[in-house]
Amino acid sequence: MTTTAVGSRELPHPEREDIRLEEVLHALADPMRLRVVRELAGEGRELTCSEVELPVTKSTSTHHFRVLRESGVIQQVYRGTAKLNGLRRADLDALFPGLLDRVLAAAALQCERLDG
Repeated sequence: MTTTAVGSRELPHPEREDIRLEEVLHALADPMRLRVVRELAGEGRELTCSEVELPVTKSTSTHHFRVLRESGVIQQVYRGTAKLNGLRRADLDALFPGLLDRVLAAAALQCERLDG
């Protein structure tokens, strides 16, 4: 487990070699967490928690971001008072080649099918 620190604020993240497929799949199985990942992938940059609008309470949103971080799907760092979230795409692609792209593509197709 590695810890990212800025000032006195530190958040634990799993090392690349400690990321497990079943934890990643569990994190991505929840619709709200998948929505976060889709937004981060679509933006291609780090986003604050408040930039990712979820139709849930703040505490539930915090829980979803924590599950994503602890599973190794996202990296969270503090910059000033903002907590920035970014996909750990390089780590996920190295460990599970094509997984993230296929999950994102399948999610997009599902949205088209259900919304259209």
